[in-house]
Amino acid sequence: MTLTDRIGLGLMHRLEPERAHGLALQALKAGVVPLPGLVTSDRLRCEVAGLRLANPIGLAAGFDKNAVALSPLSRAGFGFIEAGAVTPKPQAGNAKPRLFRLTEDRAVINRFGFNNKGMEDVVQRLAARPRDAVIGLNLGANKDSADRAEDFARVLARCGPHLDFATVNVSSPNTEKLRDLQGAEALAALLKGVMEARSWLEEPIPVFLKIAPDLSDLELSEVADVAQAGGVAAIIATNTTLTRDGLRSAMREQAGGLSGAPLFERSTRVLARLAQVTGGAMPLIGVGGVGSAEQALEKIRAGASAVQLYSAMVFEGIGLVERIARGLDKLLEEKGFSSVGDAVGTGRDAWL
Repeated sequence: MTLTDRIGLGLMHRLEPERAHGLALQALKAGVVPLPGLVTSDRLRCEVAGLRLANPIGLAAGFDKNAVALSPLSRAGFGFIEAGAVTPKPQAGNAKPRLFRLTEDRAVINRFGFNNKGMEDVVQRLAARPRDAVIGLNLGANKDSADRAEDFARVLARCGPHLDFATVNVSSPNTEKLRDLQGAEALAALLKGVMEARSWLEEPIPVFLKIAPDLSDLELSEVADVAQAGGVAAIIATNTTLTRDGLRSAMREQAGGLSGAPLFERSTRVLARLAQVTGGAMPLIGVGGVGSAEQALEKIRAGASAVQLYSAMVFEGIGLVERIARGLDKLLEEKGFSSVGDAVGTGRDAWL
């Protein structure tokens, strides 16, 4: 991390977390943040669910909820970007404060509750997105919706023409009963509606499914079966957790989903188990606690074809993206892998 990064992060950490997050987006939009541009190599280039990526390091949903900084983010070193979550109607989300830094644990707790400006606002910026980047959208449901399953299909139908992929998010812990949609019967019905909406698109895009890290082995197997049968192109493992094991911060009892360093082991074990259950039939994207090139490679060796990060940038700055991508390139070379694909799943059994 550069001295400039350290100073900037120090100033940001003096602010309330949600305000700091907003200022970070404004700084990106204003062009005052140095960005490396495309980071790639023959080893880093890969393909996931038909998407050709310059590198396997993606931005997880939640950072740019309303797709306001897609252009600068596409120059920050990411191989792909996921905006959102976006719901059909604008939604204020839960009461503030709702974002908490757990500095001692290198973690974050949030209980945003799908706060966003709604699909009609967001679709305008998606239409003007940079076309040389791989950009997806996390689909959400309104809290007061009479048919949450239909909400996912509505957002996909409206925003899909401007996307490279879309993610069905039934794993956020911050919207009451949303995780109930991970049940086999409810999930199958939801995916049927989403896939029907997908079929209406002039160019159908891959649909991903994002799951929780708190599923039992039986639930994980059921989700994998339903996802494969329902035409899901990839599974993102995982969202935030409700567990609080081993945390030291005074903020540890705040309600909401926990992300960051403490999630790494739990999410990677779920990832490895999912890789075992699916038998390589479906690409997986590893999320949860990625904060270094070594951890990115560990996710890949556990079964991920690509990874995503977000919380680690709270403590390391956006320069972390380039450091991880270049570090991963070097690690692949050192360990004798000619490509990301060659490394996928080679360390899975160590996590089972």
